[in-house]
Amino acid sequence: MTIKIGEKLPPSEFSIMTPDGFKRVSGDTIFAGKKVVLFAVPGAYTPTCTKNHFPGFLEHAAEILAKGVDTIACTAVNDVHVMNAWSVASGNDGKIMMLSDGNGTFARSLGLSVDLTASNMGERSRRYSMLVEDGVVKTLNVEDKPGLNVSDAGTMLTQL
Repeated sequence: MTIKIGEKLPPSEFSIMTPDGFKRVSGDTIFAGKKVVLFAVPGAYTPTCTKNHFPGFLEHAAEILAKGVDTIACTAVNDVHVMNAWSVASGNDGKIMMLSDGNGTFARSLGLSVDLTASNMGERSRRYSMLVEDGVVKTLNVEDKPGLNVSDAGTMLTQL
């Protein structure tokens, strides 16, 4: 079952990179009591993710935060080291929190995982964006066709 608007996010844990190395952080730490824009990509360094999805949120980060958002976060089924390298290569500079869902546990718990083994990519996350307030999904934009159609930063800005 795919998570729906109005539902609370399931318990979760992510890996993040800090100046002292990687650490695990609970979803409650990220989402509880906060307004968070979360977007997911099938994979770091993949074409649409790198050329369109991530850059859009990076470009519009100040506008999104000005709408009362506490955190902008990106998640992918990649290890924390890949997520960190992608962040650095993208010039992120800490504007977007990078959440590694290395085993796809979070994507599966949301009902938003996708089997990309035919493309030799294994199980990944579907492409989506959502607004989460105090752990509850307020908006959810899941791509139902290839490309970036509804989960982009511009769409999210209109929903804030």
